[in-house]
Amino acid sequence: MNIGIDIDGVLTDITRYILDYGSKYFYEKYKKIDIKVAWSLEDMYNVSKEDDKECWLALVHDYATKEKARPFAKEIIKKLKSEGNKIYIITARCSESYANPNNDMEDIVKLWLKKNDIVYDKLILKSADKLKTCLENNIDIMIDDKKENINAIAKSLPVICFHAEHNISCKGRNIYRAYSWYDVYDKYLLIKKSNKH
Repeated sequence: MNIGIDIDGVLTDITRYILDYGSKYFYEKYKKIDIKVAWSLEDMYNVSKEDDKECWLALVHDYATKEKARPFAKEIIKKLKSEGNKIYIITARCSESYANPNNDMEDIVKLWLKKNDIVYDKLILKSADKLKTCLENNIDIMIDDKKENINAIAKSLPVICFHAEHNISCKGRNIYRAYSWYDVYDKYLLIKKSNKH
């Protein structure tokens, strides 16, 4: 099988990161914060698009270089690969929304994957339309956390929805919710078994 894996929210816990560091950023800027857990900084902190961009630019380099992979991600991905699956890392990184001042995000991503011992067969950057990317690369299962991606992809293929408060509404055919990387593996086995019938 060809397995697609998102980075932010799947390999990392970006929500926790932007809750911790975003709240510090906005508290220091406005001396108050209004938090609602969401996918974007704009929605999470009830701020403007400009504030969202400024905060992200202030945080992105440290996040992209220092944030650790989720527990057991590397072990499960190695297990999936050892069982004959091909691993595709599919991310929106390097698109305009993930810009960083030095414009070196591609190198940062490759170095981060190496440092965190994440094995893969292909790295796909700038994937704004994940469904299109999945179809172009014959992906059999996608692992993602963004609600819009999950709902779009599930119309064509199975998606393992990595649990987050902002994707709680994702339910239905082809959507398998996972709460950890061992749960991802369990859902992968379930999908594999159901595809044999």
